[in-house]
Amino acid sequence: MMLSRTASQLYWMSRYMERAENLARLLDVTHSLSMLPQSRGGADIAAALATTGALDACRARHPALGAADVLHFMTFDAANPASIISCLKFARENAHAVRGKITGEMWESINASWLEARQMAFEGRPLAGFFDWVKERSHLFRGTTYGTIQRNDAFSFIRLGTFLERADNTARLIDVKSHLIGHELDDSAADFYLWGALLRSLGAFEAYHELYRDTLSARRVAELLILRPDVPRSLRACVDEIAELLPRIQGDTGHRAKRLAATLHAELSYDQIDSILGAGLHAYLAQFLSQIHALGNAVHGAYLEAA
Repeated sequence: MMLSRTASQLYWMSRYMERAENLARLLDVTHSLSMLPQSRGGADIAAALATTGALDACRARHPALGAADVLHFMTFDAANPASIISCLKFARENAHAVRGKITGEMWESINASWLEARQMAFEGRPLAGFFDWVKERSHLFRGTTYGTIQRNDAFSFIRLGTFLERADNTARLIDVKSHLIGHELDDSAADFYLWGALLRSLGAFEAYHELYRDTLSARRVAELLILRPDVPRSLRACVDEIAELLPRIQGDTGHRAKRLAATLHAELSYDQIDSILGAGLHAYLAQFLSQIHALGNAVHGAYLEAA
């Protein structure tokens, strides 16, 4: 079985790359929403920050929570360990430590991303262009990984990190929407723009219109992003991947992680959107995040901690 230190570095390399992209998506949509006439200004920014766990740290540095200060703090501030630039740095550091376990093309992709991002931060690159660049670099890294690395435990840990991070992010992004609106599930004109922005942030806008072929409905957006297995960033799609990846990892450890993944997979496979909404969207997402957190801890305890 792979050494736990190596497994941990592969896992966190991919988590940090996915986190950088997720942050870019979150900040991009939050920035766009903050400029809408219906925006609540600083409250919109604060709601997004709260989902990243960086609200208190940002407020300590920028008490007024001005949009420009917040965006810089979460994008280019190297002193903020939750910023995009820090995520790219940590991804590169983990990749450097396991260069013998990844392909040369993977290393070149992740190293170039860090070097270019550092230069962009120095130059003060416009944020909109930077967010798009981060998404492109993340796509390039995932494509390079999928196209070049052997299908072994290294591949499984890399993919596992990606989908655990993505599941957490999708749930938090959906929850951001409810914070931004201040109430759950409304199909008003104002909400039309908010739901559309959410779909775009998760790359699911086209999928929605292909599947439902009508105007945006809060119920259907929630169904798409939670239960559709054919939408890559939905909760169901992420859990499908996790439940498939864990049994592939060699060794006798990980029974608890596999059980938790199988349970979560079964729940999502048979959940229905009406029962989810009936219990409350925020409550459902809070429970899901708790389950994903427990699963991540189980993976860490089984595979990533030195014996």
